[in-house]
Parts: sequence; C-alpha cells; structure tokens
Amino acid sequence: MSSVISFVNPKKSSIVPRKPRPKPKAARQPAFKRGPSRQPYGQRLAFMAAEYLSLAAAGLIATISILGQAANWFGGSDLTMSLLPFAGTVLLLTMAGSISLWAWLYCRQILLLKGPSRAAFGAFLMLLGALVYAGRPSYQQDLQHLRTLVGGVEQAGRDHIGHQVYAAYRRTDLLQMKKILERSTPVLQVIATAARQNGINAEILVGIGATESSFVARDSADGGRGLFQITATPKAAIAEVARQLKVKVPDPMETTQKIYLEAATVRQYLDQMKGDLFLGLLAYNIGPKNGGLQSIMAQYGARDFYTIQPYLQHLPRDYPIRVLSAALAFRLWQREGALPRYEEGENAKMIQALGIPGLDLESSLAP
Repeated sequence: MSSVISFVNPKKSSIVPRKPRPKPKAARQPAFKRGPSRQPYGQRLAFMAAEYLSLAAAGLIATISILGQAANWFGGSDLTMSLLPFAGTVLLLTMAGSISLWAWLYCRQILLLKGPSRAAFGAFLMLLGALVYAGRPSYQQDLQHLRTLVGGVEQAGRDHIGHQVYAAYRRTDLLQMKKILERSTPVLQVIATAARQNGINAEILVGIGATESSFVARDSADGGRGLFQITATPKAAIAEVARQLKVKVPDPMETTQKIYLEAATVRQYLDQMKGDLFLGLLAYNIGPKNGGLQSIMAQYGARDFYTIQPYLQHLPRDYPIRVLSAALAFRLWQREGALPRYEEGENAKMIQALGIPGLDLESSLAP
C-alpha cells in the first residue's frame, strides 16, 4: 500500500488572505445651527442693548404706575392704614419683579430659537404697550401721586401753587385773554428764539408779556418800557445780549433786541434765585429797588417763596400766579386752538393733565 503525498504550492493556493478592514471613519459632526453665538459681536451687542433698554423702560413705567396708585390708596401717616400697606406694596412689587424677570428669561430662550432678534423684538413690543399706557390720563395721575409722595413738602407746595394758578385761570376773562394772546402773534417767533438762547421756557416769557402790558407796547408811570415793562436791565443781561446778537450796545427800543433783553433779564433773576421759578418771577417784578428780592430775603432770613410772603406787605405777591395763569392760557391756545372754560365738562381734568408751564415735568428753565 502506497501513500501519496501531495504538495500544495502556496503561491498557487486558492486561499486568499483577507485584507485588514479599514478603520471606520469618524462620524462627521453636523454643522451647528446659526444662533446668537454665531452672530457678529456688534450685532449681538446691539440686540442685547435694545432688549435690556426696552425691558428697563417698560419696568420703570410699570413701577411708577404701581407706586403712584399705592401712594393714592394708602396716603396718610397712620402706621396700620398707610405706612405698612405701602411698605407691603413695595415688597410685593419686588417679588413680582423677580418672578417677571425669571419668566422673561425662560421665554427668551424660546424666542432665541426662532431667531436672534426675536427677544429684542418681544421686549420692544412690551415697551410699546407700556408707552401707550403711559399716555393715558390715569397714568399721569399716578405720576402726580408719586411726585407728591417723593417730593414731600416741596412738591406739596408746588401742588398748592398749581391750584392757585388753576383758580386764577378760572377767574380769567377768556375773551379778553384771547385778544391779548392774538396780539402776541407777531413777536412769538422772536420770543421763542430769545428764550432758547437764554435757556428759558418761552411760555413763561409770553405770560410775563401778557401780565405786564397785555402785549401793547407802552411806557408806564414807574419807568417800565415796552412789552415787558423793564425798569432797569442788569448789566450782565446787556452784556449777554450784546454777545448773542453781536452788537456793541443793544437798543431797548428795537423789537428784537428788547425781547432778547427781556429774556436775558429773566435769566439773570432766575440765576440769582438759584433756578426757583416763583422767586425768579417775584424778583423780576420787584426789580433792583432797595437791593431787590435777594436783599429782602437776607434781611428776614427767608429761604423760599412761602417764607418770604409774610414780609411782602406792599408788594404784589400774586404776581407769579398771574404770570403762570397767562402762560397756561397761552399753552391751551397753542395746543387746543381755544381757551376752554375750566369748570365745563371734563375741561378741568384736561387742563390739569396738560400741566402748568414751569410746574409740570418740563423744567421752568427749558425753552
């Protein structure tokens, strides 16, 4: 028996060695969706600024309204009926503000998924709604209540004077006042320019002209001249007008220059009285005689319009009231085209909402 030995040629073998499997490629990471983090830095900063400013402004309007209403509801000095409820309102307002901020941060994430500008746009819509609400008369009342609360004695005094101005307007012969204001028309543009140059409310200047001369240029027995009855123009006012109009010496008989002299004179008295509108008007009315109002106040130790009144025995202490009543009439005439009677219908609320020049939110020194 024979055995057959077969040799297999490895080169001719049909068995093919397996090739090593290639390593799987790393999975390709999907591109990130474009979001706020992929925006240019300047654009992100602009959206964030718009968002935060809108939220801050809307929150401020809401805070003023809530605190103003609380001041109206809980006004007084009683501990249990006034002070504690008002303090509780402030506490609740703080808690509500924190909850609102948390809710906004939650909603903000959802808005940003829909677009990088959605959060800013949403905040702007909130501000727009707050501004609409701020234009309502009820908000103006809330604001006034808060001013009274924060302003204390000073604001209470301003409110008292404001009611005197409204009472003076109510007693005004409106037909006669309308004629006076119509006579002021030819010089209104010059008054507005002079007021702006000297940092004064133009309505106050019109009120002075209406009170002093009824806008009929004349000379008075006490030496007053022109529409504003200036008796003695301060040297500093003359120098200021010469600089503004680029003239060597202002001519008090020329219409434009005498109006500028009036505005600069009022400016000087306001500066002398540290910006106090009532004292400034009173000082203008008294003039430089006997050292003027400043000397009188120093003599008696008076510090404001209220403490000086007992010493004004022979002087028209109602002069500022009459000037502001005329200025109020001018504001109504300019904005309403008429002089409505205070006591008719809803006119009282409308007039009070309009405000008194120099006593409202606008500064008495602003043109």
